[in-house]
Amino acid sequence: MLTRILKDYLRPYWRNVVLVLSLLLIQAIANLYLPNLNADLINNGIAKGNVSYIWHIGLIMLAASALILGASVWIAYLSSRVAMAFGRDLRKGVFSAVERFSARELNSFGAPSLITRNTNDVQQVQMVLFMGLTMMVAAPITGVGAVIMALRTNVKLSGLLLVVVPIMGVIIFLLLRRIVPLFRIMQVKIDRINLVLREQISGIRVIRAFVKTKFEEERFADTSRDLMTTTLSVTRTFAIMFPSLTLILNLTSVAVIWFGGKLVDSGSMPIGNLTAFLAYIMQILGSAMMAIMMSLMIPRAAASAERIAEVLNTESSVIESDNPQTPVSSKGIVEFRDVEFRYPGAEQPVLSGISFTAKPGEVTAIVGSTGSGKSTLFNLIPRFIDATAGEVLIDGLNVKDQALESVWASVGLVPQRAFLFGGTVAQNLRYGDLNATDEELWKVLEIAQAREFIEELPEKLEARVAQGGTNFSGGQRQRLSIARALAKKANIYLMDDSFSALDFATDAKLRAALSKEITHSTLIIVAQRVSTILNADQIIVLDYGKIVGIGVHETLMKECETYREIVLSQLSPEEAA
Repeated sequence: MLTRILKDYLRPYWRNVVLVLSLLLIQAIANLYLPNLNADLINNGIAKGNVSYIWHIGLIMLAASALILGASVWIAYLSSRVAMAFGRDLRKGVFSAVERFSARELNSFGAPSLITRNTNDVQQVQMVLFMGLTMMVAAPITGVGAVIMALRTNVKLSGLLLVVVPIMGVIIFLLLRRIVPLFRIMQVKIDRINLVLREQISGIRVIRAFVKTKFEEERFADTSRDLMTTTLSVTRTFAIMFPSLTLILNLTSVAVIWFGGKLVDSGSMPIGNLTAFLAYIMQILGSAMMAIMMSLMIPRAAASAERIAEVLNTESSVIESDNPQTPVSSKGIVEFRDVEFRYPGAEQPVLSGISFTAKPGEVTAIVGSTGSGKSTLFNLIPRFIDATAGEVLIDGLNVKDQALESVWASVGLVPQRAFLFGGTVAQNLRYGDLNATDEELWKVLEIAQAREFIEELPEKLEARVAQGGTNFSGGQRQRLSIARALAKKANIYLMDDSFSALDFATDAKLRAALSKEITHSTLIIVAQRVSTILNADQIIVLDYGKIVGIGVHETLMKECETYREIVLSQLSPEEAA
């Protein structure tokens, strides 16, 4: 999976990769050539006192060193540039994939896991790419070249490699077999920390209200300790690996000097060749060390690549039509025809037999007890999820046959949880229409009953909004969310329990302003508060995923027992009448 991701996202940068490989080859050749020059300098220059030869070889060695330095700088620059661009593209790919997900896939992965996959996991793959370009490719070139040069220098001493390399191979194999599974576990535990931290930050008020600060501190500490234990296991393995390999490296150097010294003493090997052979042995073992470091990084990057690939390869259950069609008219008529929705593997559908029509200029309200399927029905209209049977139509055309962006463009949404983006009030209101004028923004704020508290702010429309709108109250956030939807000038407005945080007076004013201003659009409201929908043109009553009543308030009070129970649970008989 790691190879596939690298192949797919490195394609635009293949020229830079080829250039890096070429520079690495030049650098490796120069590195291999230097010990040989050093041997010539000692054997033919220093030993014989030939000053002109010393200057000649010395200048060549300086030129080779300058070439290695220049190549190293250029390799580091190009490798970092390719790795950073690769990371940028991969993050963009993951983010684009997540944006296409329906509510089903988002719930399946979970927000903390998706955040980890698009940050930490991408970083792991990006790092292994950078290290791979600078080390992994250089290691085999240098290692193989150094073996050939060592054999050319002295075959007898090269026999030491037959002892050293198998020992290193056994140590590396045993340690990698332990480390690879731990890397996969680490990524899962990082997900867990993100989940716990996200819950605690989001629920800080609940934690304090229930005096659970100590409990949550212990919960986070346990999660953090769990990750620490796994990380320590990996670190201990590293603590064993590198001293062991360093010991082998030093013992090999001692053996080369020991046996090489005897060869020099017997006159069968020049002193310069011994220094060259020692340099080649260091290059061979250094290449092995680099390969080991990469082999430690690759398993973790491979685990991260698998998690990234899960996101990239997950198809959204909401699929874009191959040949999207456009409705003949653009009025905003919403129609459900015998719609059913059930989750995969569920025995019973969440919704079944849903049929109704919501028309422009009318208010359609959806009520029902908790768990009756109101929000699920609501999410079918903008195709956040798709019906498993039946048809949802906008302007006479099935939403599945329309382009997703076309469906979303026709809808002004006010979600159940009023969410504002960091920035200014004006930027939030213009989220659906970048060209909206200040006058239009003040108009929608007036309809949403938000103009008064925005005018009280020193910066007014340019007042800062914290991430999530946390510097506003719940009711203010709801009114700003409603204003944002109205600024879009959509044909269909969907409001999911978006009046719950408003006081009764503000609720009444807002509904009166909506009915007065939105006369050419379809308004569909999901509500828990009965007073919000008493005057709706059409009230749809849900119970256990089925429509048990459709009509206006007076008719339903007479004919629908479920509706009557909901109303009387909130209002007195006199108020209900």
